[in-house]
Amino acid sequence: MATAAKKKKRTTTARKKTTTAKKRSSPEKAAKKKAAPKKWSHHVMETSDALDLQSGIFKSKDPKKIARSLKRSAEKSKRRKGTPYQSAMSMLNFYINRAGKHLTAKEKQPLEKAKPELRKLFGREE
Repeated sequence: MATAAKKKKRTTTARKKTTTAKKRSSPEKAAKKKAAPKKWSHHVMETSDALDLQSGIFKSKDPKKIARSLKRSAEKSKRRKGTPYQSAMSMLNFYINRAGKHLTAKEKQPLEKAKPELRKLFGREE
């Protein structure tokens, strides 16, 4: 009876060894990691037909220029769902919230200052 218990114990130990061997990942697999997929927000910024924005407008350092361009685009657009103000403000917020994660404080500042400018242009001052 003692030999049967020893055999059973050996098989359990052998199983544990095979299980731990499977859990280890090889350095080759880590090196072959796939590139991160492109973000959906990048796709939206390039293909969205909600507003026809001036190229590179969000890179501008002048908040008034950003606000004027967004207002012009929103008023010209025939494909928007809401009011021109809603479209312009939502596009600005979309860019700040999505691309803003990778912007420095200095790059983000004119975008934040463009919000009150946009409100002024549409006559919605607080």
